[in-house]
Order: sequence, then structure tokens, then C-alpha cells
Amino acid sequence: MSLREYKRKRDFSVTAEPGPEERKDAKGNRFVVQKHDASRLHYDFRLEMGGVLASWAVPKGFPVTRGERHLAVHVEDHPVDYAEFEGIIPEGQYGGGTVMVWDLGTYEMLGGEPLQAVKEGKVHLQLHGEKLKGEWTLVQSHMNGDEKNWFLIKTGDSVRPISKKNEEHSVTSGRTMKQIADQKSAVWDSKTGLAAEERAKKKKPMAAKAKPRAKAGPPARWIEPMKARMASQPPSGKGWVYELKWDGFRAIAVKNGAEVDLISRNKKSLTEAFPEIREAVSQLGIETAVLDGEICALDADGRPRFQLLQARSMGQKRPPIRFYVFDLLQANGQDLTKKPLADRKKVLEETLAEAPDTLRPSSSLEGAAEDLLEKVRQLGLEGLIAKKLDSLYQPGARSADWLKLKVAAEQEFVIGGFTPPEGTRRYFGALVVGYYESRKLKFAGKVGTGFNQALLKSLHGEMKKLVVEKCPFSDLPRRSAGKWVQGMSPAEARRTTWVEPKLVCQVRFTEWTDDGNLRHPVFLGLREDKEAGDVVRETPK
Repeated sequence: MSLREYKRKRDFSVTAEPGPEERKDAKGNRFVVQKHDASRLHYDFRLEMGGVLASWAVPKGFPVTRGERHLAVHVEDHPVDYAEFEGIIPEGQYGGGTVMVWDLGTYEMLGGEPLQAVKEGKVHLQLHGEKLKGEWTLVQSHMNGDEKNWFLIKTGDSVRPISKKNEEHSVTSGRTMKQIADQKSAVWDSKTGLAAEERAKKKKPMAAKAKPRAKAGPPARWIEPMKARMASQPPSGKGWVYELKWDGFRAIAVKNGAEVDLISRNKKSLTEAFPEIREAVSQLGIETAVLDGEICALDADGRPRFQLLQARSMGQKRPPIRFYVFDLLQANGQDLTKKPLADRKKVLEETLAEAPDTLRPSSSLEGAAEDLLEKVRQLGLEGLIAKKLDSLYQPGARSADWLKLKVAAEQEFVIGGFTPPEGTRRYFGALVVGYYESRKLKFAGKVGTGFNQALLKSLHGEMKKLVVEKCPFSDLPRRSAGKWVQGMSPAEARRTTWVEPKLVCQVRFTEWTDDGNLRHPVFLGLREDKEAGDVVRETPK
């Protein structure tokens, strides 16, 4: 490892880059990634070893998907002070242009010693940076007979792409490339760091001199959502607060620094499906948090519509997406589930005070419950949730401290089959749906409305993957009052295609009939946030 080539290429009476001092006794394990807008924009990946920074130029940046590889050109070693360099290399000098400290952290070798690994042409490492966290491998390729050509390969698990905000800002100064280029006095000085003029402006200090962050306690983790009981009447007495019953996907947002996971109540990841929510949560001014809320799609009037959530998976125009947050379960390592709802709401309001518009608090509604329900009915919304202000958060429990008041009959059902299409309709005629009772799937009716052509095609494709020979319903076909229920006679059953009961759908209907079937059911959409085995007939208590 030598800085001879680094020194040969630069005139240090012109450029403010760090001088070529070697630290042969240094045993640091820092890494830095610098975004470098020279003749072309690229990233410089540098690893501290042997008293210098071993360096590679990576034109396309870091791969994020397991097995993905990007070209990495091995360039001259740089002095260790270069890890802090952010500023401008003058035109006419080698690498002239703007340099940003894009990421900074430490690395650990996953086998072997750094210097020997470079010599052998394979550097397998784990990065612990502000932005880059995970496993990557540098492998010498000898492509076109050139020993300088390496590949940077994403090994280990895939990671999420860097958010737009993180991509554009320095981890040491918070500046963008344009801000660095515009602040021409903000060049690095080998003795004092930033130029005196910039220091006088009290800019954020460089990472090497920055105070360490205060520890935020244990990492945030998924918490099983608390559930509400169905009720036919509003609760009596004082100490209750009302919120809208949002018509969407229930989700727990888990924030650890810039990393955010959106997890449904059945522990399925919704993170990639709703990147706008992930990005909004990552911008909250809190290090770790667990948020409970509902992901909703809004119509032209700003009302949540469950059907619109289907648009994102069917190639249709994506509607506005919002995350209505109604509870905060953890904040900077502090467990809030043992605190009363009133206290949790205060902390939630503070947390969301300057949040992006994508995140909205589920506000408490003022007024009598009967008046609120009538207003909800007029707006065509689903209902209200009543909550005790002194209630604690009970993970996984269906508690009487939270009550569900519906103005429209609507719930989830399991799809167990589909009938053949008739007339001009294609793909299928109606869905055969049901619910579980004592671990047996009970028939609830046939749903034949609420579909457009794209939805018919998409849903048919999903159901074809689950086709089975045996009817999954424990009570079909059956007679009621001397008639075959919902036309599901033995002949009709023979024409029905049965499917493994795994898909869950949302259905709106007017009422239950006396023989236990749905009247005037309408399909609203598939649910991704609930397991089929959890679907039961909802009965007010």
C-alpha cells in the first residue's frame, strides 16, 4: 500500500485535497463512500487498511439485490484523512469536480485479513454505515486482461434501495451536491478541515469530529395489533373517544433509524408495496418508533376506498396513498403500551407534528356518538371505533376497551371457489365465499358484483393457482326450507371450480338472511393483511 501514485497525480499547491501522509501503523477499519461528480458522476468506495484507504471507483453505485454485480475499478490508494474530504477539486486537477461524503462507517472482514484479501483478489466484508448496512464482496475480474477491473457484488441478503432523500444528502454536512458546488469556500484544508469561512457559519461538523448520537434504547420490533370488538350500540358513560374506522390495510410501521418496515397484522411485509409510506416514516424526527395505523387509498373526494387499493397491483393509475396513524407503541426505545391511550396520543401528536402529508394522525372526533354515526353514514364511510381514554395497548387481544361500530355491513370472507361465467362475462361468474366456525369453512353466499374486466382477469389468475378437486365447504350443498341454498344444488356444485381456501376478500352486503347467507353482496377487494383461518362471522355483542 503506497501513496506514491496519489501524490504524483496532484498538485497540492492548487488542490485542497488531503496531503499524502501515510500511517503505516494505523489499524483502523473505517470505510467511506464519496459521491464524485468529475468527468462523469460515480462513487468512490474506500476501505481503511495498512495506513491508507484502498480505493475503487464504482460507476453505477452499490448493488442492492442479492447476486447483482457492478463494475468497480481499482484506483490508487488515498490517505486516511481523505475519508473526511468533502468539497471541490479545482478544474484542471486530477478528478476535478465536486465530492460528497455519501456514506461513512466501519467494516468487518468476513474471512481473512484486508491486505491479503486485496492481494488475492477477493474482499468479503460487512458494512456498518449510515446508509449501507449489509454484506458485499469485491472480486477481481481480470476483465479484458486488466487487473484494475473488479466487481462489487451484493452477497448475503438483499437490501432496500437508498431513499431519494438519503441518496441526495451528505452524511457529514447534510448538503446536496449542488450546495457543495455552490459553496466554493467549502473546500477541505489538510490542517483545519473545512475552510475558515465555512467554520464561521457554524455548519454541521465533519463526521470525525461529530459527537456520537445518544443511544435510543433497544431496536423497534413488530408488535401484534390490538383488535376491537364488534358492538351494536355506542358505549355508555364517560371516558370514551371516537375515531373513524378506516377502510384499508391495518399495518404496523417499525422504524429503526432510516430503516422502515411496514408489516401487516398477519406479519406479511407491505414495505415494497407502499414506498411512499416507508419514505415518509423514515423522515420522522425520531430514531426508533412503532406506529399502528391503516393504509388507505383516497378517491377524488379524499375519502378512503378499499377498492382503490387494488389499483396498485393491476396496472391502473395509482391513487393517493395515506397512512392514518392512530397509536404509537414505542418511541426511542420506550415502551408505551403500558401507558393510557390519552398519553400515547399526546406523544403521537408531537411525533407527527412536522410529518410529511402521507402520514396523518387519526384524530379524535367531537360530538355524540349517534350524531357522528349519522355523519359517517351520510359520507358513505364504514363506521367508528370507540376507545377508552385510559385503555392500555393489549397486543393481539380483542378487547372491550376498543369497540367497532359499523354503519355499513361489511367484513372479510374466504374464497372457496368460483362459478363459470355466463353471457358476455369472461373468466368467472361469481365467487363462492364463507367463514370459519369451529375450524370448519361455512358457506356464506355467492358474490357476483363489484368486478371490472381487469379485476376478473387478475383474480381468476390468482384462483387458478389454488384449484383443488374437493369442495372446501363443510355444508355444501345443503337445503334450507326445502330449497337449495343460493342455488348451490348438486348440479351447480359440480360446475363450480373449488380452490384452496387461502384468499381473503372484503365484501359489503345489506344483511344476513334468516338461513345465514349474504343479501346483495358486493366484492370490494382482496385483503393481504389477514389470514384465512382468522375469518369468522362478525356478530355484534
